[in-house]
Parts: sequence; C-alpha cells; structure tokens
Amino acid sequence: MSPNAWRALVSALADDNARDIYARIVLNQPIEPALDMLSTGKRRRVIDTLHTAGLVSFDGEAWRVEPDVFRKALAAAPPVTRPTGVDRLFVDGRLATYPSRVADRDEVHARIAERVLSPGETLSEREINDRLAQIVDDVAAMRRYLVDAGLLHRARDGTVYSRAR
Repeated sequence: MSPNAWRALVSALADDNARDIYARIVLNQPIEPALDMLSTGKRRRVIDTLHTAGLVSFDGEAWRVEPDVFRKALAAAPPVTRPTGVDRLFVDGRLATYPSRVADRDEVHARIAERVLSPGETLSEREINDRLAQIVDDVAAMRRYLVDAGLLHRARDGTVYSRAR
C-alpha cells in the first residue's frame, strides 16, 4: 500500500453517498435501497470509489468490508515527526507554551533573543516590541525576561535595546 493510500480512503468517505453505502456494508444492511435512489452513473461511481480505495471487495455474492484497510494505510503512511527540545514549545514560529523548567526557559529566551536582534544591532523599544510580537503574546513580559536574563541590554533611558551577548 502506498504512503498516500489514506487520501483515497478520505476521498471516498467524504462523499455522502459513498459513506452511506459503506456504512450499510459495515452494518451488514442491504445496499440496494440506497443504490436504487442513485442514477446509474452515480451508483457505479460510488461502488468503484469504495472498491478502488480498498474499503470494500466483492466476494462473488455481496460486497464485503476490507477489515485491514485502515491498519494498512496507517502502516504505510510516513511517521509523524514530533518536535523535540524547546522546538516542541513553538507552533508556526510562535511560542505556544512558556516552559516551566529553568533550562527550557533559558533556551527559549536565547532562541528568541537571536531571532529578534542580531549582534551589534540596536533597536528602539517600538522596533523590539514589533519583532517580539511576531513570536510571543506578552511582549512586555518577554522583553523584561530577555533583559533580566542578560540577553538584551536596555539603555538607561529605555529608548534602545541591543544584544548583550
């Protein structure tokens, strides 16, 4: 089974008529009443879709469910890679969860500092806030965390920020 076999399954079951016929087959109910309500072309298309997707097969007398189709499709699909380390805390480049572990917080702070400010670069408070807003919801808190962690240096008058390390 191909790694994309799940697409045919989802596509087949997305069709209301095909889903109805499939449910009747699963429940061992007669499918003829539901098929009789469809045009000849639609009837053929529904059965072909279910058969091509591997959901059903004809045993010579009736349509039967292929019991292993979902297991086989899942086995053929590529494994889902899950983020590890502090990457698990970011979703689409934004910090989704603030870490409770000190080591994770330190790593998150370092990563955010690298993303918002290059070494030697100086930004106004507004500019740093704009960059932080792309990553975190609470901009003021993160700005303070970065200063407190020694990753950002804040001018005495609070007008500019630069990378401390």
